[in-house]
Amino acid sequence: MRGPPPKQGQNALELALAKRDSTILRTVREAIRHRQVMLAFQPVVQARRQEATAFHEGLIRVLDETGRVVPAREFIETVEESEDGRILDCIALEQGLRELEREPGLRLAINMSARSIGYGDWLDTLTRGLRAGPTVAERLILEITEASAMMVPELVISFMDDLQARGVTFAMDDFGAGYTALRHFKQFSFDILKIDGLFIRGIAQDPDNQVMTTAIIEIARQFDMFTVAESVERAEDARLLTGIGIDCLQGYFFGAPTVSPAWRAPPSKHAHG
Repeated sequence: MRGPPPKQGQNALELALAKRDSTILRTVREAIRHRQVMLAFQPVVQARRQEATAFHEGLIRVLDETGRVVPAREFIETVEESEDGRILDCIALEQGLRELEREPGLRLAINMSARSIGYGDWLDTLTRGLRAGPTVAERLILEITEASAMMVPELVISFMDDLQARGVTFAMDDFGAGYTALRHFKQFSFDILKIDGLFIRGIAQDPDNQVMTTAIIEIARQFDMFTVAESVERAEDARLLTGIGIDCLQGYFFGAPTVSPAWRAPPSKHAHG
C-alpha cells in the first residue's frame, strides 16, 4: 500500500536546500582551486585585564567569485563530511603554522574537525609545521567542536595525548551546543573550554544562562581547564562574565575577525628616524 504523497511545500524546501548546498560546495571548491582561502584573526582577551590578548583565533574564510568574504557559518556544516572540509582544514592549519613561524610572539588557535585526524595531508602539514621552529608547538592551540570530538572520542583522546606531550594546547569549541557525555568529558583532558555563544549573548539579562554558565565554569575549574566565553558583544555581558569567574572573553565587543592583523602592519615611515 502506498503512503501519502509528499507535501508540495516539503519538496520545494528540500529542493531549495539541495540547491543552496550545491551552490555553497561549488563556491568552496572554486575558492580552494584558486587559493581564495584565508584566515581572519580575532583576539581572545583576559577577562581581568581586557587590554591584554591571551591568544588569537584564526577563522577560515573563503572568497566567492565576486571577491565577497563568505563567513564559515555559511559553508562549514555543508563541507564538514566531504573531502573539501579536510582540504579547508589543511589550508587553515598550513596558514596558521606559517603565521606562528613568522611571528614568534603570537599564540594562535586553529579550528579542526576530528575527521582530519585520519587525513594524511593534514597530519603531514601538522608534522612539518611543528618542526618549523622550537616554540611553534607551545604556541599552537587546536580547537575541536564538542560535536566533532564526540563522533570519535577514543581517537580524539589518543591524538590529544600525543600532541599535548609535545606542547600543543587543545580547546573544546562551542561547548554546550552538543551533548558531551560527562564520562568522556573527564577523559578528554582539554586545556581550554570555549562556552557557546548561545549561553553568552545577552547573559546580563538572562538568569537561566547565568546559572548554566556559572556551572560550566565550575566544572571546567574542577578539571583544570581555562574558560573562554564566545560571542561577547556588550559591556554588561563582559562585566557579568568577569564577575562569575570566566578566564577569557572573545567577541565583537573586543574585536571583529580581521584579515589584516596589527602584527602584519608595515613598519611606519618614521620608524627609523
